Amino acid sequence: MKLVDSHSHLFLEEFSEDLPEVMERARQAGVTHIFMPNIDSTTVEPLLRVCAAYKDLCYPMMGLHPTSVKDDYLQELEVVCRYLKEPNSFVAIGEIGMDLYWDKTFVKEQEVVFRQQVEWALEYGLPIVIHCREAFDYIYKVLADYKATPLTGIFHSFTGTQEEAERLLEFQGFCLGINGVVTFKKSTLPGVLAQIPLERVVLETDSPYLTPVPNRGKRNESAYVRDTLTKVAQVYGKTPEEVSLVTSENALKVFGMLK
Repeated sequence: MKLVDSHSHLFLEEFSEDLPEVMERARQAGVTHIFMPNIDSTTVEPLLRVCAAYKDLCYPMMGLHPTSVKDDYLQELEVVCRYLKEPNSFVAIGEIGMDLYWDKTFVKEQEVVFRQQVEWALEYGLPIVIHCREAFDYIYKVLADYKATPLTGIFHSFTGTQEEAERLLEFQGFCLGINGVVTFKKSTLPGVLAQIPLERVVLETDSPYLTPVPNRGKRNESAYVRDTLTKVAQVYGKTPEEVSLVTSENALKVFGMLK
């Protein structure tokens, strides 16, 4: 059984002590691809270092995370721009979007940064990976301007309502990223997920965050995507093998790596 972790931050310091073991557990779990989104200028080097060390398993994205959009956002954008212009192996623009959960101070700047990175995705022919927290209407409004373009991507960590899912699925080239939240006891996501075509779903961990049951409370890692797979298979009434095949193909298609 082959699995794809479409969103993981294994380059963060949480994994500095045991990264080889984390990677080996991922392989043992059947994970064939781990896609890694950048956060900001401070994470580019560790991201690229890990992806170079595990180039048959890990694939980098380039982008500026919305929670890193501050007064210096123009300088941060320039870093993204510079890396995109150089010869590189980036498979997507990410992680980008808007996050108004912690702070609304830079809402205007977040939208400017999001739009700029969408433009770069189109310029370079790359998909986007979208972070959306307490910002659905803002995200939808921006993307509506690009409905007639070839833009594709993933709505990372989708935990929204049925109505929000339907609105996002209007964007034909996009999938919804499902992670450990679907396993949480009080999550309403299983009911929503049951109404979403499996062909529009990809699996992710968002390691080291959002660890699925039965390991909730521990540091998340890519091997735990199997726990999310088990729950998603239950939701759809399919075997884990069926769901792993479809969701893995969905992810590889988005990232332009489906052979």
